[in-house]
Amino acid sequence: MEVKFIFEDKDILVVEKPPKVPCQSDKTSDESLMTILNRPYLGLVHRLDRPVGGVMVYAKNKKANSNLSTQVSQRKLEKEYLAIVCGKPENPEGELVDYLKKLRTINMSKVVDKDTIGAKEAILQYMVLETKDTEEYGPLSLLKIVLKTGRHHQIRVQLSNSGFPIWGDNKYNKTFVKKRGWTQIALWSHKISFDHPTKKTNSTYISLPYDEYPWNIFDYAEI
Repeated sequence: MEVKFIFEDKDILVVEKPPKVPCQSDKTSDESLMTILNRPYLGLVHRLDRPVGGVMVYAKNKKANSNLSTQVSQRKLEKEYLAIVCGKPENPEGELVDYLKKLRTINMSKVVDKDTIGAKEAILQYMVLETKDTEEYGPLSLLKIVLKTGRHHQIRVQLSNSGFPIWGDNKYNKTFVKKRGWTQIALWSHKISFDHPTKKTNSTYISLPYDEYPWNIFDYAEI
């Protein structure tokens, strides 16, 4: 499998993760991105859900791994996503704050009360970039999403709970849960920004979704 390389030096490796490929080895034993990249050392700094594609950064040594992991914990590593949702959010932009609990037995998460055991705060900001009317799915909206926390299935759960689930999401969008067969979720890791672990300069890398439906009904010139 070919993987698009965005940037590489002695400390970091930035690539475009293909959809459906796990970031690291899992219980399925399917080939992972780390196996495909085949480097002497690769530190997993952050994760993307298996169905999701887009920009990812790996550390190429322990020092860089420690530095980037600290930036993640201090929320200095910024992640921006693109998502296509069913419907049109009432507000053109906003912040969603929920408490999520991971349901390990079914590999899903749900919104719960703050005082629920195992609940973790989840925060994201969104902006509606464009809305298109479609014959089969009604209005579809392209959203820019900035993650403030990194919870299990966070974007998928929070958007679904707010009434605008992601197109193609077989777990949290009722329209697609009922559909037979698998569909590619319209969620993409668009941009990642952080301080380079040794140069200390701000580094920003971007990736755009594939030219396929429903991504290709929107214009990305203004992003």
